[in-house]
Amino acid sequence: MFERTYHSTHPEMMNGASQQDLRDRYLVSDLFRAGEIVLTYSHDERFIIGGAVPGAGTLALPIQTEPPSAAGQPLLQRRELGVVNIGTPGTVTVDGATHELGRLDTLYVPMGSAEVSFAGDGARFYLLSVPAHAAFPLRRLTLADSTTLERGSVEDANARSIHQLILPHTCQSAALCLGLTRLQPGSVWNTMPPHTHDRRSEIYLYFDLDDDARVFHFMGPADGTRHLVMRNEEAVISPPWSIHMGCGTRNYGFIWAMAGENMDYTDMDLLGVEDLR
Repeated sequence: MFERTYHSTHPEMMNGASQQDLRDRYLVSDLFRAGEIVLTYSHDERFIIGGAVPGAGTLALPIQTEPPSAAGQPLLQRRELGVVNIGTPGTVTVDGATHELGRLDTLYVPMGSAEVSFAGDGARFYLLSVPAHAAFPLRRLTLADSTTLERGSVEDANARSIHQLILPHTCQSAALCLGLTRLQPGSVWNTMPPHTHDRRSEIYLYFDLDDDARVFHFMGPADGTRHLVMRNEEAVISPPWSIHMGCGTRNYGFIWAMAGENMDYTDMDLLGVEDLR
């Protein structure tokens, strides 16, 4: 059922790791394949990170096949799901009710949903799921429904709009926090100042990049940073001990998702650029 499994890592493994080691352990690629649902599993907060590209057909979330103790159960038996459409309009059907998602619309799907399917030729659904302890109301959100923060400046090349979508003050969830950030033309740096948050892990998906554009994603401890060169529609896993920030060859968007023991958006250990090594 899961194409890849990513195991949790210790910060000391960064020492001496090759670029290929970093890509193998943190980079999530090839999520969006025509006519398929692709699911990967991370032991950091037990995230499921996936993509669904239905094309002319319909795709359904699979029934669990692993581990054996969960076999035969719906994927969302004890999980909640966030869906963001980064393609053209499509639909998500949850237990018989169909919800239309335009480009950059989000759907929060509660724990216990038994049947979830995707349709729309040109739709590209990004999927993020974490364990849940309660079922909250299903909700569809557009960017207009989000809490939007304007941050940065053109002078510092990091003017950006932060759209908070699945957070307690916008949309209730058990553990999943999710939002979308878009950089203005001429801005390339995101998530400044850099930070860590010891009580949760985070996933970034970079999108709206041309084929010849790249994002240089910085990670690792503040005193031992490393980087990954990332293409359009690739995701990266940020463990609690790792900074997470990026700089692109042009402006772009990224979807951020967090889970852990604290849903407070401001729970960050901020670092200055002068603290990075």
